[in-house]
Amino acid sequence: MNIVIMAGGKGHRLWPHSAGGKPKQFLALTAEETMLQLTYRRLARFVAPPRLYVATAAAYVGLVREQLPELDPDRIITEPVQRDTGPCVALSALHFLRKKDDDVLIMIPSDQHIPDTGALASALEEAEAIAGVGRSIVTLGVVPNRPETNYGYMQADANDRLGSAYRVARFIEKPDADRAEALIHTPNTYWNCGIFAWRPSTIAAEMQAHQPGMWSRLAGAGEEWEAVYAELPKISVDYAILEKAKRVYTIPVDFEWDDMGRWTSLERVLNKDAHGNIVQGTVRAVASADNIIVGDQTRTVVIGVRDLIIVSTAEGLLVCHKSKEPLLKQIVQQLESEEEAPALADE
Repeated sequence: MNIVIMAGGKGHRLWPHSAGGKPKQFLALTAEETMLQLTYRRLARFVAPPRLYVATAAAYVGLVREQLPELDPDRIITEPVQRDTGPCVALSALHFLRKKDDDVLIMIPSDQHIPDTGALASALEEAEAIAGVGRSIVTLGVVPNRPETNYGYMQADANDRLGSAYRVARFIEKPDADRAEALIHTPNTYWNCGIFAWRPSTIAAEMQAHQPGMWSRLAGAGEEWEAVYAELPKISVDYAILEKAKRVYTIPVDFEWDDMGRWTSLERVLNKDAHGNIVQGTVRAVASADNIIVGDQTRTVVIGVRDLIIVSTAEGLLVCHKSKEPLLKQIVQQLESEEEAPALADE
């Protein structure tokens, strides 16, 4: 198998730590190494380094080379601009097809917490075997352990099986709290963790069937491919292919997994102090409980607060109640697009 680590996102939900041209995958959030480094090292334990690739935006190639000096530059698949996972998958498939390499391709995000390397290796080996059959697309489906509203779900057909995988009968958008509670008690329902296996030729066929315009433009672009890529729609691979394809299967996995995509994700991974605080950096917390406090180079003191996210860096200061964390991405996007963000009404 070949593996492509997807490392092109911006990480708005981890602002301001992810600001300043260094998105979350290039940050050390859960250990001394960055999320990208942890992911690469994890995979390198069971996949030969020549089979490991990183797909990233042109703006981040320097960071990839800095953090993974052992990675051959030829194994960096560069997106001229960010266009979500749909175009990224298409570009990656073309990369291998042009080398006449149709071995099973694993696509995996760079910002996930998966401490059990052995369990991941076993699941990917199963996915490789199944994805090599016909034109099958294989996902890993994480057994949910809480009613999560920040992930998409998949419902599998227990009567339609291919090896250890079950055909995905339905993809479910990120649900509200009540729907999420119901889903975790629904049989054969899993989190869509964004780890996929397929042959490059399978992606080519599915793109031709469901995104013919995108595929034909990119595959036929020649030397002008960078300009063409910049004009492709921003679309996830879920919308572009997965929800339309007929041979999509999921392998249920029950290992520890988390998407480190928001500050509250740290609560499930890092140790807390005696008062339930997660503290990083030079921080003094007094009469405070259940906070996430990240100080960068500045001494940070908090007194008498609860349930807050407080992050101080050279790029900015975030003070946010945990219940309002879902607003962060929208606000950061406003900050990026406007010289001065308008005042926000109280919620």
